[in-house]
Amino acid sequence: MASEEASLRALESLMTEFFHDCTTNERKREIEELLDNFAQQIGAWRLCLYFLSSTRNDYVMMYSLTVFENLINKMWLGVPSQDKMEIRNCLPKLLLAHHKTLPYFIRNKLCKVIVDIGRQDWPMFYHDFFTNILQLIQSPVTTPLGLIMLKTTSEELACPREDLSVARKEELRKLLLDQVQAVLGLLTGILETVWDKHSVTAATPPPSPTSGDSGDLLSNLLQSPSSAKLLNQPIPILDAESEYICSLALECLAHLFSWIPLSASITPSLLTTIFHFARFGCDIRARKMASVNGSSQNCVLGQERGRLGVLAMSCINELMSKNCVPMEFEEYLLRMFQQTFYLLQKITKDNNAHTVKSRLEELDESYVEKFTDFLRLFVSVHLRRIESYSQFPVVEFLTLLFKYTFHQPTHEGYFSCLDIWTLFLDYLTSKIKSRLGDKEAVLNRYEDALVLLLTEVLNRIQFRYNQAQLEELDDETLDDDQTEWQRYLRQSLEVVAKVMELLPTHAFSTLFPVLQDNLEVYLGLQQFIVTSGSGHRLNITAENDCRRLHCSLRDLSSLLQAVGRLAEYFIGDVFAARFSDALTVVERLVKVTLYGSQIKLYNIETAVPSVLKPDLIDVHAQSLAALQAYSHWLAQYCSEAHRQNTQQFVTLISTTMDAVTPLISTKVQDKLLLSACHLLVSLATTVRPVFLISIPAVQKVFNRITDASAQRLVDKAQVLVCRALSNILLLPWPNLPENEQQWPVRSINHASLISALSRDYRNLKPNAVAPQRKMPLDDTKVIIHQTLSVLEDIVESISGESTKSRQICYQSLQESVQVSLALFPAFIHQSDVTDEMLSFFLTLFRGLRVQMGVPFTEQIIQTFLNMFTREQLADSILNEGSTGCRVVEKFLKILQVVVQEPGQVFKPFLPSIISLCMEQVYPIIAERPSPDVKAELFELLFRTLHHNWRHFFKSSVLASVQRGVAEEPMENEPQFSAIMQAFGQSFLQPDIHLFKQNLFYLETLNTKQKLYHKKIFRTTMLFQFVNVLLQVLVHKSHDLLQEEIGIAIYNMASVDFDGFFAAFLPEFLTSCDGVDANQKNVLGRNFKMDRDLPSFTQNVHRLVNDLRYYRLCNDSLPPGTVKL
Repeated sequence: MASEEASLRALESLMTEFFHDCTTNERKREIEELLDNFAQQIGAWRLCLYFLSSTRNDYVMMYSLTVFENLINKMWLGVPSQDKMEIRNCLPKLLLAHHKTLPYFIRNKLCKVIVDIGRQDWPMFYHDFFTNILQLIQSPVTTPLGLIMLKTTSEELACPREDLSVARKEELRKLLLDQVQAVLGLLTGILETVWDKHSVTAATPPPSPTSGDSGDLLSNLLQSPSSAKLLNQPIPILDAESEYICSLALECLAHLFSWIPLSASITPSLLTTIFHFARFGCDIRARKMASVNGSSQNCVLGQERGRLGVLAMSCINELMSKNCVPMEFEEYLLRMFQQTFYLLQKITKDNNAHTVKSRLEELDESYVEKFTDFLRLFVSVHLRRIESYSQFPVVEFLTLLFKYTFHQPTHEGYFSCLDIWTLFLDYLTSKIKSRLGDKEAVLNRYEDALVLLLTEVLNRIQFRYNQAQLEELDDETLDDDQTEWQRYLRQSLEVVAKVMELLPTHAFSTLFPVLQDNLEVYLGLQQFIVTSGSGHRLNITAENDCRRLHCSLRDLSSLLQAVGRLAEYFIGDVFAARFSDALTVVERLVKVTLYGSQIKLYNIETAVPSVLKPDLIDVHAQSLAALQAYSHWLAQYCSEAHRQNTQQFVTLISTTMDAVTPLISTKVQDKLLLSACHLLVSLATTVRPVFLISIPAVQKVFNRITDASAQRLVDKAQVLVCRALSNILLLPWPNLPENEQQWPVRSINHASLISALSRDYRNLKPNAVAPQRKMPLDDTKVIIHQTLSVLEDIVESISGESTKSRQICYQSLQESVQVSLALFPAFIHQSDVTDEMLSFFLTLFRGLRVQMGVPFTEQIIQTFLNMFTREQLADSILNEGSTGCRVVEKFLKILQVVVQEPGQVFKPFLPSIISLCMEQVYPIIAERPSPDVKAELFELLFRTLHHNWRHFFKSSVLASVQRGVAEEPMENEPQFSAIMQAFGQSFLQPDIHLFKQNLFYLETLNTKQKLYHKKIFRTTMLFQFVNVLLQVLVHKSHDLLQEEIGIAIYNMASVDFDGFFAAFLPEFLTSCDGVDANQKNVLGRNFKMDRDLPSFTQNVHRLVNDLRYYRLCNDSLPPGTVKL
């Protein structure tokens, strides 16, 4: 006894020392090692039992429980049965004796340790494990303890972790399911008893007729008067103990509902009881009383009551999230919806004392979140099921959802509600598409609700109606590439667009007048512009006027985005029907953009420059962007106009160009400049009017860009303008025959455009007469960067166009391409320049390889192969960081294009490409943990195999006719084997993206070329791959890909099932270490001979799980003891 006490004192002082601020990390490690060794001893648990009953030190208790946890979960098989029995007796007794005095975290840990024993031993060796829990719950003194045990049991036994065999997991779930009815009955009883006991004392006089909830929107929902009466009862005031018990019971229910199937065990009385508790969340009266009475005790009580509501809603949402609803449960669901909508009605009820918003603000935030989750689940999972019930008034529900949405106290809450409306609108759209005959009836039913929604969402994005809230939104910080304000606007406009799709005329007639109002203000600014010494000034100075102007401009900007977002609903089949509306919009937009450019609002001085100037620039940019959104409409108009040759269309385009051209200047702010450039690109690429090139404004842009003395635009703008000009000359005009395309003239113009753009670049070409470089390296780099970024973009933008366009493009570029190839060797050690050059060549190979012709393409490939020696590759990958790796990746991408080329042209390069991959690149990167270059290399290997299968397998017609008689001949076998070996190696590395990609490549080769069936694969590699994939599953290194790995193993095994079952599986089990012969037999027996995919993969996952479990069990105890 004395030695036990001494050990306890020693442990207490060790623990105190370990957690003391002054203890060094070195000493902490020593203590940790000592404690670990102590825990591994065979009899350590006896001392821990003594520690638990004799100490008040939290650290010591926690440590002792960890020793038990380790013993039960990792060493239980080796513990003598007498000891197990003693532990099973002592720990529950300890819990019963001390549960009231133990700190809650120690009590919960002790509960978990006892549940862990049940997980191993119930019912065979611990038959009263579950009955003990039920008895604890039934005895009033220990109800809370029993509920904690029950919840822990549900968590640990229903969805156990890895450390159990599959058979045991299945057994536990079955045992628990047998208990569900009894457990739910007990929990219902507890909740009902508490409610009824406190309801009696809360008897109050009946409510006066005015304050009653009867006769409301949803009174027809609650079919039986009794349920309506029940829900109108006042909410009882609970004491702290009852509150605690109810919260534990609801937590248990929420966890149980997460895994038990919907069935008759979930009775109507249980559902009604849960709903009673859900009312706690929306009962403001009780919270008010708590705060009026002032004491902190009462405030805490108010919060606790709110928490009961949150927990009850969690239970409801667990049930709601189940998509599979048995027939007999549908009625329960309907009842649940009825009761929840009663709550929704209560929350959104307007009366004198409370606006809806202030009521929602007073509710617990978590409760509102749970309620919104409920509504989302209702609309996304159950609406189609419920809508058909005649007694369910969907339109009234939408009315309540509308009130709930537009009175949300937080932005996040409002976003979540907009998501629900989006789900509803998607549901409606798909319903109409599947039942076009009923379209009118469906729309008529919902029309009012949708128009209301549209109007309110539009009001919400306008400062005119919603200034206070909108000013709270952050428009500076980017999160996921958008600011809070942009996200708010985008989500709102998505709802507007979805309503537009359903009700185009309504939506347009709602939006356009609002846009008009704001446009009037903007167009009226001209009268306030005065000329001052330094330029033009906006003569609006009163603070109030400036504020109103700011709001109006912000609204105009948002409404322009809205109008742009709706452009897609004016094109296609409805072009003619909605032509006049669209024309009105486009004419307004053209007018607004021209107005902004003419009076140069972007350069005007204002009274509040930090606010009004960005506003004016933004409106101008948004008007250009909105007009750009109508480019597809303009293209359709262009083809109609071509037939009728209308002047109206010509005017629209030339006026637009008059608005755009003045903005293409270095004096204009980037935001506005880029909007103008994008619009120009759309006119040139999407609309393509024949007369575009003859418009004086366009000629002006040509002259500016080709003028060597003009100041260059910022990179992005320069690239866009050059793309537009090139496309004007290269892209075929719609609706014109080939002989009217004027190719000769356009070709000459294009050549002179490219010549002007590449003038400085072509002068860099090293020539024999003056080999010395004339300018500093940095200047050279700038010229290369500026020219190649423009040329690469021009090639990329026409890569999918007609042969004629690509031909002209290459003719113009030919000299620049040759210069690039000549410059390449000189810059091989400048990885940033090489990177840009290879980008350019990659784009050329993708878009213009036919036009470049075979001899020149061969010259390029040969130059690259010569330049990228083993040393150069190693230098790039190992010494030049990410840029060097990017260079090699681009080189490999170019080779990917080469190996995919059909026909015989590039086949002679295959051997040198494969040897470059396998002998030069692969050895450098194989052992590096970094994923750089690997993905590109394996893609190149995959493409080489996929597009050049006959390089390895020469399949003769005769062989395929006599299937199975002659094995097809194989060529280049060593290269094929090396490639497969590399794929196998990649599965042993930790990079999950590479693993997924390469597994997909192998599976594709099998689907398309029957890789796994080829003799070489079947006889020498198949089971090596299966072995590697199984080991990966056992080691849990790529758990996210479990399913894909299982399917790949099946596809490989299915080539030779007999070999798999008779030879591979026994061999695999024999080679497994950490399991004994008996366990290997069990593993083999449990792997059934199923040959269908679902059963086979299930058997694979069972084998992997049980193998891991047996290894865990067999980790035997180390010898030797440690004394504290």
